[in-house]
Amino acid sequence: MTRRFVPLLRVIDLHITLDTAQGALTALRDASFALDRGQTLGLIGESGCGKSITALALMGLLPDGAQVTGSIRFDGQELTALDDAALCRLRGNRMAMVFQEPMSALNPLHTVGRQIAEPLRIHQGLSRSAAEAEALRLLERVRLPQARQRLHAYPHQLSGGQRQRVVIAMALACGPDLLIADEPTTALDATLQREVLDLIQELVREGGMALLLISHDLGLMADAVQQLLVMYGGTVVESGPTAAVFERLAHPYTRGLFAARPRLGWRDPATGSAASDTAVSAASGRRGARLPTIAGRVPTLAEMPRGCPFADRCAWVIDACRVALPPLVPVGPGSPGHAARCIRLGEL
Repeated sequence: MTRRFVPLLRVIDLHITLDTAQGALTALRDASFALDRGQTLGLIGESGCGKSITALALMGLLPDGAQVTGSIRFDGQELTALDDAALCRLRGNRMAMVFQEPMSALNPLHTVGRQIAEPLRIHQGLSRSAAEAEALRLLERVRLPQARQRLHAYPHQLSGGQRQRVVIAMALACGPDLLIADEPTTALDATLQREVLDLIQELVREGGMALLLISHDLGLMADAVQQLLVMYGGTVVESGPTAAVFERLAHPYTRGLFAARPRLGWRDPATGSAASDTAVSAASGRRGARLPTIAGRVPTLAEMPRGCPFADRCAWVIDACRVALPPLVPVGPGSPGHAARCIRLGEL
């Protein structure tokens, strides 16, 4: 009998409702995706689109009072049914997260070496000396300069890039099966962003981990992930292989994101002159052109419409778009695994 393939992580029809001062509000609806060992998946979208709340749900770190329906299965185990003690045995051990602001993720009262050693002592039962030796190895592995001296440093004594390397070392301490990186390069300059991203990719390849990368950077996603989920208004509006999504741009929101993307290094086809230091509109391809923008703003949880969340900002909206949340439908036979949540997909 053929054994059915079971991915490391499978999310099915995930809905999250938060208890707020304005009542119970839906933060995520109808999210479904899968991720296996060695695979990379990206979540992209503007701030407030539901990317981070998805990651927190996977880690069991949602705010008190949050209500979760649907399924989150990790290596065959249903996470939504686990209590805090069971989730604590998974977090930092088989599932780990790199947060976007390392200064907030690190404890200012403890040395970085102690913080890296903590999950090793809790989950692997290492002695203090063995955990410290492993912490040093991890700091050297993430290429932290003068790792031995900085093992006993406090977070405020390190630069932003060094703190981010410490956070990555903490996340990788127990060799997790799943690594979630929530905008891990946001607070860094361009050079450090590339170094940190390259480091994460290298470590994922070596360890055979699954990587869930959250970002608003289209260029970063093009280089870093195999599969892409475009999120808006607390739902996935487009999904598929990264190359297919970049090529087809099926959903109006995805098109808006790409149109607003500045390009560097554009070359004038008439003169052959480069514009490497000038932002160029991806839509017009002309130096100095005004970048297109998506009119309006991301709706708050209290403003979330019943139908398509992008309806109020969409140039192709019709009355039917506002009635109910559209289903994800296949983009076409030439783009396998590629789907978009738009009732006018055929016309677009």
